[in-house]
Amino acid sequence: MQSSRDTFRRYVQTYASADAGAHGAACAAFFAPKAAVEIVHPFNTSSQQALLDSLHGSFSCLTRSDYIAMAGAFEDADWVSSTGYYCGQFDKPWLGIAPTGELAWLRFGEFHRIENGRAVQSFVFLDIPELMIACGQWPIAESPGATRGFTGLQPGPMTQDGLLWAEQDPAQGATSYRMVTDMLAGLATPDEAWRPYWHDHMIWYGPGAFGSFVGIEGFQRFQVPFEGAFAGWSGGSAGNGMTHHFTRFGDGAYVCSGGWPSLTGVQTGAFLGVPASGKRLFMRVSDWWRVEGDKLRENWVFVDIPHVLDQLGVTLLESPS
Repeated sequence: MQSSRDTFRRYVQTYASADAGAHGAACAAFFAPKAAVEIVHPFNTSSQQALLDSLHGSFSCLTRSDYIAMAGAFEDADWVSSTGYYCGQFDKPWLGIAPTGELAWLRFGEFHRIENGRAVQSFVFLDIPELMIACGQWPIAESPGATRGFTGLQPGPMTQDGLLWAEQDPAQGATSYRMVTDMLAGLATPDEAWRPYWHDHMIWYGPGAFGSFVGIEGFQRFQVPFEGAFAGWSGGSAGNGMTHHFTRFGDGAYVCSGGWPSLTGVQTGAFLGVPASGKRLFMRVSDWWRVEGDKLRENWVFVDIPHVLDQLGVTLLESPS
């Protein structure tokens, strides 16, 4: 019997081909008929096939490359996860974004809960703002880190070992998981209790609208003002009754987590160019971390920015056709 890891590998590797028919067949085999699939705004509740049809309709020769892939268990369920990029020639409008006629990259991250060898529940993240920035079509002048950090093609792990198709050391995975879980508990604390968990030369690969940062002090310049724009800041690992991590697990030196939503807070300061609204906002967030020694060295992050802006009355994208 195939493991969840092997099943996921077969599905992922199909995307090396630009054959839309092969992608559709892989979807039909991997996803259960009544799989519950959540995709970032403006797709929201949809299906992987609907997303693929949308992408194939706008990007010629669509392929995808995953640079982290992993498997694990959370709350007695089996999960697989990966992140990387779709790429293709951007030939036709997509969600109101004008085509460039050139090669374009769309960062993705996904999580799938597996039962009987098929995905029954999935969460799919896309960094659509990063694509808009690369195409010169980002309409918001001020973002927390867009002018201070790298907002382009985010690299995979510097160790080039993120595709975990073989079983990993479970003890190492448990240690990695505990490190991330303890670090998350230190976020939004007055004494910045998250600091000891991070490597001095950490890299935080943030969503396009936020930017990316290197080094603990670089990350601090983003994280502290970001937290300061909200009151009552709380995350999915805190048991606040409003947010929840649908999964979080370690696999060797890697850890992933996601929440739908994962973070919440009342906006008391300017955020993404929008003045303080007094509204409680909910953020769909996902992360992948790489542990090096006893520190967190790299962190890839998604935030569903179009969904956050929608809560603030800002329409960033057109609905998928």
